[in-house]
Amino acid sequence: MTPCDKVMISLRGGHSDSVPFTIYESKIPQCRAEREMRNRGLCIVNRRSVFNVHTPHVKVKTDVYVEDGKTMTRTWYETPCGTLTSLQESAGFTTWLHEKLFKSPDDYKALRFLLQDEIFEPSYDAFVNAEKALGGDAVCRAGFGLEPLQSLISSNCMAMQDFCMEWMDNRDEILKLYEIIVENRRKIYPIVAESPASHANYGGNVVPSIIGLETFEKYYVQHYNEAAEIMHKHGKLIGTHLDADCGLIAKAVAGTALDYIEAFTPAPDTDMTLKAARVAWPDKVIWMNFPSSVHLKTDAEVSQKTVELLDELDSMDGIIMGITEDIPESRWRDSCRAIMDGIDSHADRNPGLYTNI
Repeated sequence: MTPCDKVMISLRGGHSDSVPFTIYESKIPQCRAEREMRNRGLCIVNRRSVFNVHTPHVKVKTDVYVEDGKTMTRTWYETPCGTLTSLQESAGFTTWLHEKLFKSPDDYKALRFLLQDEIFEPSYDAFVNAEKALGGDAVCRAGFGLEPLQSLISSNCMAMQDFCMEWMDNRDEILKLYEIIVENRRKIYPIVAESPASHANYGGNVVPSIIGLETFEKYYVQHYNEAAEIMHKHGKLIGTHLDADCGLIAKAVAGTALDYIEAFTPAPDTDMTLKAARVAWPDKVIWMNFPSSVHLKTDAEVSQKTVELLDELDSMDGIIMGITEDIPESRWRDSCRAIMDGIDSHADRNPGLYTNI
C-alpha cells in the first residue's frame, strides 16, 4: 500500500494499519531526510489548481526589487475604474502582504470591475501529470479558492482591520463585492467537480472570534453545502481548512455537507481537543495539523504527544495526522520523525484499532 493509498482510505472514512502522516509540499525540502521519511510512509500533500483565472480587461504590471535584503513585489492592476496596487514580500515558504488592494472606499469601483472581469477555464493537464509523476508518494488536492466573504479578508483584497471597519461602516459595498465572488465561485464548482481531482478544499482560515457565529452561518455554510452538492454528484470529496479556535462554530460546521475538516489544530494550540472535535463532527474526517507549539519540545515529548492525541479516540476511522504550518528549520527533521515514531507506537500498542489492508 502506498502512502497515497493510506490517505485516501482514511479520507473516505476508513482506516488501515496506522494513521497516515502527511505534510504540505511547501513545508518540507526535497533531501535525504525527506526521502527517508517518504520511504517510511510520509505522504506529501501536493496542492494544485485545476483551473486558470484570467482578467482580460485589466492590465497587470509588476516590479520586483530588493529592499534591505528583502525581495519585494509591487503589482499594479489598471482597470477602467481606477488602479489598484499591492505590495508583497517573498519570505521562504510563504509571502507577506504588506499592502493589500483596498486602501479607501474610493477603491470599491475598481475592485468590483476586477472581480467581475475574472474568467475561469478548466486546466487539468498539470494536475494529471503531477499525479503520474509523484506516484503513490503524494496525494494531489484541488481547491475552489476562498469562501466569498473570506476572499475579501484572506486574499490580497483587504486587510483584516479594514474589512472589520468597512463591515460596520460600508456593509452594502462589502456585500456588492461578496455577491460578485459568489457568482464567480458558482462558475468554479463544476470545473472542480468534473476535474481529475478526488477531493478539494473550499477556503478556510476562518477566525471565528472575528467573523462570529451569525456571520459564519449566514455567509459561509450555504456555500459549503452548494459546492458539496455538486462535488458529491461526481463522487468527489470536499473539505475546508479550519485551524483556529473552532469551538464557537463547531455546531455550525457539523451541520454542513463537508466531508472532512482539514488542518484542524487540537489543544494546546486551540480551544478544542481532538476528542472534542470527534464528538462535534462524528461523520466528518478529521485531517489534523499537529499542534505547532509542540515542535519546540524534545523528540520524546513530540512522540508522546502524538500518542496522547490518538489515545483520545475510540476509533481510527477517518483520522489523518498532518503538518500544515512551518516547522522551525532546526526542528523539522527530528520532529517529523518523532511524530512518525508516535504513530507507530500507538499502532503497536493498540492492534485492535487497526486493520492490515
